[in-house]
Amino acid sequence: MKRSLTTAHHLSAQFVNIVTVVILFLGSLGVVGSGFFLRKAISSGSQPEIVSDRSQYQDIRHKLWSNREQIKHFPTDIPADASGVRVAYSSNSSEGNRFFQLRLKQSPQKIQNLLSQYRAIAKRKYQGGNTNAHANQPNGVPTTFFHTSDSQEESFPSSYEVLVLGADDKGNSNFRWNHGESFGVAIDTSTSEIIYWAEEW
Repeated sequence: MKRSLTTAHHLSAQFVNIVTVVILFLGSLGVVGSGFFLRKAISSGSQPEIVSDRSQYQDIRHKLWSNREQIKHFPTDIPADASGVRVAYSSNSSEGNRFFQLRLKQSPQKIQNLLSQYRAIAKRKYQGGNTNAHANQPNGVPTTFFHTSDSQEESFPSSYEVLVLGADDKGNSNFRWNHGESFGVAIDTSTSEIIYWAEEW
């Protein structure tokens, strides 16, 4: 009788050990798995989606970006003669930040005409830089980062003229530009490039 009790106790202890190991294994698997999916969700939500397929521009331009006023200066279609086309779009709705950029090259004459056209209606003009540098200037307004850059560079080189076509401060007197929107173009005549941009935050 004593021996069977000892055996039963021994089996019970082994069973508890096995169950503990299985629970720990499943728990660690759950932590690793949830960490992977959380990291993927954070990284995919905070990184812009760089689109090289021209056909996706239509969906973003006509379906995904709801504020028509901010993108009315964007071309309805990508011009047939455009080259080096890059699109950057991020809805990032969880943080309230959204941006949309179209970068392309056209003939020097077309780019010069566009520069003259947009200079005439621009509310602010900056040479190179990025949204932080522009907003920190006297009477400055936030603009955009160089989302369509070929590198990790966030600022426009000094060869770009950044023209603000519209900006709306939706912050308050204690925290100006906490929320808002801006849109415009950045043009580099030396490379015959134009970047159309819109931002919401």
